Amino acid sequence: MMTPVPRTARHRADPGAAVPPCADCIADSAGGLTFDVTETGEPGAALLVLRRREGHEEVSLPLTPTGDGRLRAALPSGVALPEGRWDAYAQVARGEPRRLAPGVDDLRSLVARVPSGSLGHVAVRIPYATRHGNLSVRSWLRAPHAEAVELYRAERGLGVRGRVYGVPLAPDAYAEVCHRDAAGAPICVEVAVEQAEFGFTVAYGALRPGVWDLWLRPAGEGGPRVRIARLLDAIADKRPFLIHPRVPVKTLYGPVEAGPYYTRDNDLSVTVIAAG
Repeated sequence: MMTPVPRTARHRADPGAAVPPCADCIADSAGGLTFDVTETGEPGAALLVLRRREGHEEVSLPLTPTGDGRLRAALPSGVALPEGRWDAYAQVARGEPRRLAPGVDDLRSLVARVPSGSLGHVAVRIPYATRHGNLSVRSWLRAPHAEAVELYRAERGLGVRGRVYGVPLAPDAYAEVCHRDAAGAPICVEVAVEQAEFGFTVAYGALRPGVWDLWLRPAGEGGPRVRIARLLDAIADKRPFLIHPRVPVKTLYGPVEAGPYYTRDNDLSVTVIAAG
């Protein structure tokens, strides 16, 4: 079980600057978030503002007193938050929004979360501290979604077990292994299907050097093409934490080192590097 994560120590403010308001975050199993913000000390109605970093979208949530000297805002799972990174601010009356600092997270409900997928999509929101010590929220909205549940070393490469949400798995489902930078047809891989769960093996020996992205075709050739990712936990950026070593392999293209990794967006890929 994951315990609440203190993050205030990550914020390094200028000693001469005003202390920014701080927000604790609580996640619920439905995909919603609650923000508890320290009092700003300014009179007037207050808002929690989320601004999408990749565009000009903005979501404003009312901040209401909780009776213990803090203000609370709720982001229900039913409120749309398009995929991306959202920076968090507190705004009082008509004043300028002030960047929020991270406080304490309680993300335990995200660790064992198994969405129903009945709405045809999976919504994930994970708060995190930026490198500058500010509070942001990473949001994913996948319709449908293929979750990488387990990675393991197979006899000839990488074994992947997962679960699909928002679309049934057909008997003719298959996976695609696609070179990111080179033209050409993807490598198609047979998938074992058991209700909503799937499994397949990526044979390293067939891969030339480069980065290969993994996709699922859950309904076969005529259905959607779904990027395989790991989203259903409390880690906003898997790269520093879920590290899989590369293994030496003899391939049609010479000796290489190959292994899986998660991208900046927590999508699953395989990197193949020519052995020196």
